[in-house]
Amino acid sequence: MSQGYALELYFDPALENQVLKAWNVLARRQISTQLIEIESRPHITLFSSPLVDVSKLENTVKNFASKQEPLPLSFSSIGSLANDNNVLFLAPTPSLSLIQFHLQLCDAMRKDGIEIGEDYRPDSWIPHCPVAEEVPKARMAEAFTVLRDLKMPVTGYAMDIALVECPPVRELCSFVLGGGTVEP
Repeated sequence: MSQGYALELYFDPALENQVLKAWNVLARRQISTQLIEIESRPHITLFSSPLVDVSKLENTVKNFASKQEPLPLSFSSIGSLANDNNVLFLAPTPSLSLIQFHLQLCDAMRKDGIEIGEDYRPDSWIPHCPVAEEVPKARMAEAFTVLRDLKMPVTGYAMDIALVECPPVRELCSFVLGGGTVEP
């Protein structure tokens, strides 16, 4: 995994704990511990880039977050990305509020001259909450079975946006939706 920056949407404590349960079950079964090892937090990635003007992005996100409210989320399905990282995730129901939230963030970033890579543009972004990375191919079916045992849907709220440097994940700043700054 290469070094970079990301904007991550963090959850309320109850929703975060539900996702952590999935991480821990997969870790206990020795299927995947990658997210725990890189010191990640349950999240939906809104943007990622190997290079970014951190102070410009911080200001953009601060202004954007202050105009938002906590965002209702419902994780209703399990999926996998078609890439070499063997990622398993919980997929949020693609609500209008989630799609508009991401579109408005992208608009704010574009207005401030921040380039958005193909994977995070509104017309190609796949919202997801990773629950396992680098799952051995021979254990993918087992991992899916474990995740299917979760009581779905898992619901809650997105509460803040963090700018992180990774890996390992290091929170640079975090902004409460509709509020102020949270210290990392």
